[in-house]
Amino acid sequence: MAEPFPTRHDYADAEALAAALADAVAMRLRSGIDARGAASLALSGGRTPGRFFAALSGAELDWARVSVTLVDERWVPADHERSNEGFLRRGLLQNKAAAAAFIGLVNEAATPEDGAPAIAARIAALPLPFDAVVLGMGGDGHTASFFPGGDRLAEALDPDTKALVLPMRAEGAGEPRITLTLPVVAAARAVYLHIEGAEKAVVLETALGSGPAEDLPVRAVLRHPAAAPEVFWCP
Repeated sequence: MAEPFPTRHDYADAEALAAALADAVAMRLRSGIDARGAASLALSGGRTPGRFFAALSGAELDWARVSVTLVDERWVPADHERSNEGFLRRGLLQNKAAAAAFIGLVNEAATPEDGAPAIAARIAALPLPFDAVVLGMGGDGHTASFFPGGDRLAEALDPDTKALVLPMRAEGAGEPRITLTLPVVAAARAVYLHIEGAEKAVVLETALGSGPAEDLPVRAVLRHPAAAPEVFWCP
Protein backbone atom coordinates (compact mmCIF):
# COMPACT_ATOMS: atom_id res chain seq x y z
CA MET A 1 0.00 0.00 0.00
CA ALA A 2 1.48 3.35 -1.02
CA GLU A 3 2.24 5.87 1.69
CA PRO A 4 0.18 9.09 1.56
CA PHE A 5 2.00 11.97 -0.09
CA PRO A 6 1.73 15.25 1.82
CA THR A 7 0.48 18.49 0.34
CA ARG A 8 3.53 20.63 -0.37
CA HIS A 9 3.73 24.41 -0.72
CA ASP A 10 6.98 25.76 -2.19
CA TYR A 11 8.02 29.40 -1.86
CA ALA A 12 10.75 31.51 -3.42
CA ASP A 13 12.26 32.58 -0.10
CA ALA A 14 11.92 32.41 3.66
CA GLU A 15 9.95 35.65 3.90
CA ALA A 16 7.25 34.42 1.53
CA LEU A 17 7.08 31.08 3.33
CA ALA A 18 6.80 32.75 6.75
CA ALA A 19 3.95 34.99 5.60
CA ALA A 20 2.03 32.10 4.03
CA LEU A 21 2.48 29.78 7.01
CA ALA A 22 1.45 32.55 9.41
CA ASP A 23 -1.70 33.14 7.37
CA ALA A 24 -2.53 29.41 7.41
CA VAL A 25 -2.02 29.06 11.16
CA ALA A 26 -3.92 32.27 11.94
CA MET A 27 -6.86 31.01 9.89
CA ARG A 28 -6.91 27.78 11.90
CA LEU A 29 -6.82 29.69 15.18
CA ARG A 30 -9.67 31.97 14.10
CA SER A 31 -11.71 28.92 13.11
CA GLY A 32 -11.11 27.33 16.49
CA ILE A 33 -12.14 30.48 18.33
CA ASP A 34 -15.26 30.85 16.20
CA ALA A 35 -16.27 27.20 16.64
CA ARG A 36 -15.28 26.51 20.24
CA GLY A 37 -14.50 29.85 21.89
CA ALA A 38 -10.79 29.04 22.26
CA ALA A 39 -7.88 27.70 20.24
CA SER A 40 -4.61 25.94 20.97
CA LEU A 41 -1.31 25.90 19.12
CA ALA A 42 1.91 23.88 19.49
CA LEU A 43 5.08 25.26 17.93
CA SER A 44 8.64 24.08 17.37
CA GLY A 45 11.90 25.79 18.24
CA GLY A 46 15.24 25.60 16.50
CA ARG A 47 16.65 28.20 14.12
CA THR A 48 14.12 27.95 11.28
CA PRO A 49 10.89 29.51 12.61
CA GLY A 50 12.11 33.00 13.53
CA ARG A 51 10.56 34.77 10.52
CA PHE A 52 7.37 32.76 10.89
CA PHE A 53 7.07 33.73 14.56
CA ALA A 54 7.50 37.40 13.68
CA ALA A 55 4.83 37.20 10.96
CA LEU A 56 2.37 35.32 13.18
CA SER A 57 2.85 37.72 16.10
CA GLY A 58 1.06 40.45 14.15
CA ALA A 59 -1.89 38.36 13.00
CA GLU A 60 -5.33 39.82 13.57
CA LEU A 61 -7.19 37.44 15.86
CA ASP A 62 -8.39 37.25 19.46
CA TRP A 63 -5.09 36.15 20.96
CA ALA A 64 -6.49 36.25 24.49
CA ARG A 65 -8.43 33.10 23.56
CA VAL A 66 -5.33 31.26 22.29
CA SER A 67 -3.15 28.87 24.31
CA VAL A 68 0.36 28.36 22.95
CA THR A 69 2.79 25.60 23.91
CA LEU A 70 5.80 23.86 22.42
CA VAL A 71 6.05 20.60 20.53
CA ASP A 72 9.22 19.79 22.47
CA GLU A 73 11.74 21.42 24.74
CA ARG A 74 15.27 21.06 26.01
CA TRP A 75 15.34 20.55 29.78
CA VAL A 76 16.99 23.91 30.45
CA PRO A 77 15.77 27.14 32.12
CA ALA A 78 13.78 29.57 29.99
CA ASP A 79 16.65 32.08 30.10
CA HIS A 80 19.12 29.52 28.70
CA GLU A 81 20.40 30.34 25.22
CA ARG A 82 19.12 27.01 23.89
CA SER A 83 15.66 27.22 25.43
CA ASN A 84 12.82 26.90 22.93
CA GLU A 85 10.59 28.76 25.39
CA GLY A 86 12.92 31.73 25.46
CA PHE A 87 13.12 31.77 21.67
CA LEU A 88 9.33 31.61 21.35
CA ARG A 89 8.77 34.32 23.95
CA ARG A 90 11.16 36.67 22.15
CA GLY A 91 9.91 35.83 18.67
CA LEU A 92 6.17 35.17 18.92
CA LEU A 93 4.76 36.47 22.20
CA GLN A 94 5.14 40.08 21.10
CA ASN A 95 2.86 42.55 19.34
CA LYS A 96 -0.71 41.24 19.13
CA ALA A 97 0.33 37.72 20.18
CA ALA A 98 1.51 39.01 23.58
CA ALA A 99 -2.07 38.45 24.78
CA ALA A 100 -1.85 34.66 24.26
CA ALA A 101 -1.47 32.27 27.19
CA PHE A 102 1.81 30.36 27.14
CA ILE A 103 2.15 26.87 28.66
CA GLY A 104 5.76 25.76 29.04
CA LEU A 105 7.19 22.25 28.93
CA VAL A 106 9.77 22.72 31.71
CA ASN A 107 9.27 22.91 35.45
CA GLU A 108 11.50 22.93 38.54
CA ALA A 109 12.15 19.18 38.50
CA ALA A 110 15.75 18.13 38.11
CA THR A 111 15.08 15.88 35.11
CA PRO A 112 12.41 15.52 32.43
CA GLU A 113 11.62 12.09 33.83
CA ASP A 114 10.75 13.67 37.17
CA GLY A 115 8.95 16.62 35.61
CA ALA A 116 6.92 14.79 32.97
CA PRO A 117 3.79 13.98 35.03
CA ALA A 118 3.19 17.63 35.90
CA ILE A 119 3.89 18.70 32.31
CA ALA A 120 1.41 16.08 31.05
CA ALA A 121 -1.23 17.56 33.37
CA ARG A 122 -0.58 21.00 31.85
CA ILE A 123 -1.11 19.65 28.35
CA ALA A 124 -4.22 17.72 29.36
CA ALA A 125 -5.75 20.96 30.63
CA LEU A 126 -5.46 22.60 27.19
CA PRO A 127 -8.31 22.60 24.65
CA LEU A 128 -7.33 19.45 22.76
CA PRO A 129 -6.88 18.43 20.05
CA PHE A 130 -4.63 21.28 18.99
CA ASP A 131 -6.02 23.53 16.29
CA ALA A 132 -2.57 23.60 14.72
CA VAL A 133 0.82 21.99 15.26
CA VAL A 134 3.89 23.33 13.46
CA LEU A 135 6.79 20.90 13.23
CA GLY A 136 10.35 21.34 12.07
CA MET A 137 12.77 18.70 10.84
CA GLY A 138 16.48 18.18 11.41
CA GLY A 139 19.01 16.94 8.91
CA ASP A 140 18.92 13.58 10.71
CA GLY A 141 15.19 13.25 10.04
CA HIS A 142 14.07 14.04 13.58
CA THR A 143 10.95 16.04 14.27
CA ALA A 144 9.69 17.11 17.69
CA SER A 145 12.18 15.28 19.92
CA PHE A 146 11.71 12.04 17.99
CA PHE A 147 15.45 11.47 17.51
CA PRO A 148 17.02 8.44 15.85
CA GLY A 149 18.34 6.30 18.69
CA GLY A 150 16.22 8.10 21.30
CA ASP A 151 15.79 6.14 24.51
CA ARG A 152 11.98 6.52 24.44
CA LEU A 153 11.56 6.74 20.67
CA ALA A 154 9.51 3.57 20.25
CA GLU A 155 7.11 4.67 22.99
CA ALA A 156 6.84 8.22 21.63
CA LEU A 157 6.00 6.90 18.13
CA ASP A 158 3.59 4.23 19.36
CA PRO A 159 0.19 5.18 17.88
CA ASP A 160 -1.50 3.57 20.90
CA THR A 161 0.49 5.27 23.66
CA LYS A 162 -1.62 7.06 26.24
CA ALA A 163 1.25 9.36 27.21
CA LEU A 164 0.81 13.00 26.22
CA VAL A 165 4.47 13.85 26.76
CA LEU A 166 7.61 11.79 27.23
CA PRO A 167 11.22 12.46 28.21
CA MET A 168 13.76 11.84 25.47
CA ARG A 169 17.50 11.37 25.55
CA ALA A 170 19.54 10.80 22.41
CA GLU A 171 23.06 11.37 21.21
CA GLY A 172 21.88 13.89 18.62
CA ALA A 173 19.63 15.76 21.04
CA GLY A 174 22.25 17.50 23.13
CA GLU A 175 20.37 18.18 26.35
CA PRO A 176 17.71 15.87 27.77
CA ARG A 177 14.36 16.73 26.20
CA ILE A 178 10.63 16.46 26.71
CA THR A 179 8.29 16.02 23.76
CA LEU A 180 4.67 15.67 22.80
CA THR A 181 3.98 12.13 21.61
CA LEU A 182 2.97 11.13 18.09
CA PRO A 183 -0.75 10.60 18.89
CA VAL A 184 -1.01 14.13 20.33
CA VAL A 185 0.69 15.65 17.28
CA ALA A 186 -1.26 13.59 14.76
CA ALA A 187 -4.62 14.37 16.37
CA ALA A 188 -4.24 18.10 15.65
CA ARG A 189 -6.79 19.65 13.33
CA ALA A 190 -3.91 20.83 11.15
CA VAL A 191 -0.27 19.70 11.07
CA TYR A 192 2.36 21.75 9.25
CA LEU A 193 5.95 20.75 8.52
CA HIS A 194 8.17 23.83 8.08
CA ILE A 195 11.49 23.13 6.36
CA GLU A 196 14.00 25.28 4.51
CA GLY A 197 16.99 24.53 2.30
CA ALA A 198 18.02 22.02 -0.33
CA GLU A 199 19.54 19.61 2.20
CA LYS A 200 16.28 19.22 4.08
CA ALA A 201 14.36 18.80 0.81
CA VAL A 202 16.56 15.76 0.14
CA VAL A 203 15.90 14.40 3.63
CA LEU A 204 12.18 14.85 3.09
CA GLU A 205 12.28 13.00 -0.23
CA THR A 206 14.18 10.17 1.44
CA ALA A 207 11.69 10.08 4.31
CA LEU A 208 8.84 9.75 1.83
CA GLY A 209 10.43 6.55 0.56
CA SER A 210 10.47 3.12 2.14
CA GLY A 211 12.33 2.39 5.34
CA PRO A 212 11.75 2.24 9.07
CA ALA A 213 10.44 5.26 10.93
CA GLU A 214 13.11 4.71 13.58
CA ASP A 215 15.80 5.68 11.03
CA LEU A 216 14.07 8.92 9.96
CA PRO A 217 11.42 9.57 12.64
CA VAL A 218 9.65 12.27 10.62
CA ARG A 219 8.31 9.29 8.67
CA ALA A 220 6.01 8.50 11.58
CA VAL A 221 4.23 11.83 11.07
CA LEU A 222 4.27 11.64 7.27
CA ARG A 223 2.78 8.15 7.37
CA HIS A 224 0.21 8.69 10.10
CA PRO A 225 -3.26 8.53 8.51
CA ALA A 226 -4.69 11.23 10.77
CA ALA A 227 -1.82 13.72 10.58
CA ALA A 228 -1.99 14.58 6.85
CA PRO A 229 0.79 17.18 7.26
CA GLU A 230 1.14 20.09 4.88
CA VAL A 231 4.76 20.82 3.96
CA PHE A 232 5.92 24.44 3.67
CA TRP A 233 9.35 24.66 2.00
CA CYS A 234 11.69 27.24 0.52
CA PRO A 235 15.29 27.00 -0.74
